[in-house]
Amino acid sequence: MKRVVHKHPLAIRWFHWINFPVLFVMIWSGLLIYWAYDPYTIRVGTFTIVSFFPDGFYKFLYVPFRLAEGMAWHWVFMWLFILNGILYVGYTFISGEWRHLVPTRRSFRDAIDVTLYDLGLRKTQPPFIKYNGAQKIAYFSIMLMGVGSTLTGYAIYKPTQLAWLTSLLGGYEAARLEHFILTIGFVLFFVIHIAQVVRAGWQNFQSMVTGFEVIRSGTPPINPESPSAEPPTVGGPTSDPTPSPTLA
Repeated sequence: MKRVVHKHPLAIRWFHWINFPVLFVMIWSGLLIYWAYDPYTIRVGTFTIVSFFPDGFYKFLYVPFRLAEGMAWHWVFMWLFILNGILYVGYTFISGEWRHLVPTRRSFRDAIDVTLYDLGLRKTQPPFIKYNGAQKIAYFSIMLMGVGSTLTGYAIYKPTQLAWLTSLLGGYEAARLEHFILTIGFVLFFVIHIAQVVRAGWQNFQSMVTGFEVIRSGTPPINPESPSAEPPTVGGPTSDPTPSPTLA
């Protein structure tokens, strides 16, 4: 027996799929800008472990000598990134979705259990809920990173007009480094997110497109303490009246 579970509202899906290409262009255009002055490395003494980024990396992606182009793309898509972010945050508050995204004290303990299970160090699968502890922490952190990227971006974009903001962030050089670190954080989140989606399978990906997921009977039950439990929507006498799992 199968049952249909509604997982993601239409607005959330729109914000998600709009943000994906916008953030991609922001990172790509930021790389074109960073090429003009790329001072960051990770070193131990005089030995360089990582250089962001080697010349071969720039040439492979056809990055050199595109500073003006990168700046033009970055400033345009900056407004789309900010607008989409404002609408998303506003929607989560109006709809009440923020309750599923803001971590609680229990989220950190749940995140450890989920991580141990994903690494194969825990045999018992954590309860199915809309967003588990690890997801809450990750998604909420991404929202904070979006705010941080906006503030640090403005601090290095208008360091004279917004001198108070630049000073608050530690000065121009500090704000630029913070902006760079946040960008690396977005890239790492993207890589991990894609890996988790692939691991979760097609049904999980499809739910972010269609808004629902078809669940087979026998799936581990949803945590009864989760506020995200939703009744199934399959009509007819064979419908399962119990709450359905709503993994993100």
